[in-house]
Amino acid sequence: MAGSDGRSRGFSTSSLETVHDWTYSKLVTRKVVGPQGETFSRTYVDSPGAVAVVAVTGDDCIVLVDQYRATVDGFVTEIPAGMRDVEGEEPLLTAQRELMEEAGYSALRWESLGSILSTPGVCNSSVEIFLAMDLVEGAVAPHGPEEDAMTVMKVPFDEAVRLALHGEITDSKSVAGILRAARILGR
Repeated sequence: MAGSDGRSRGFSTSSLETVHDWTYSKLVTRKVVGPQGETFSRTYVDSPGAVAVVAVTGDDCIVLVDQYRATVDGFVTEIPAGMRDVEGEEPLLTAQRELMEEAGYSALRWESLGSILSTPGVCNSSVEIFLAMDLVEGAVAPHGPEEDAMTVMKVPFDEAVRLALHGEITDSKSVAGILRAARILGR
């Protein structure tokens, strides 16, 4: 990925080396030549990206999940989300699968809310965010100990916006998704 505007503005990659390969991501070192000819290296996590879903219920609530995240050694309140871990799968299909697995919902209407770069200083992960409406309740299908211990909540839409604006929801994809949904829906 060249950047959020798609241009590298005089920077070019001279090499890309895999330092470590995990199941769904890699630690890589990119050697770069800058616009003035200087050479430098940056090591970061290479990720397949992720999807996230702002799911709005018929009674005007947003579906949130509260799950343990080892990276912060605590629970984080988020919109349902997941890695793009099925090669070649369209982001919308991944979002539909993740919403059902994590929260137990499918949706009849879907709209793209665009994408965000999660932490471009340490990872190239792009998160595709979707708005899901006209929800149909189903059964959750948790994967792993974190999702087994996860709580699914329905929070009134305006309360979710307040939580995002006042720093009570701190997950970046959730804040961006909730605020984008509010804007698009005229809230």
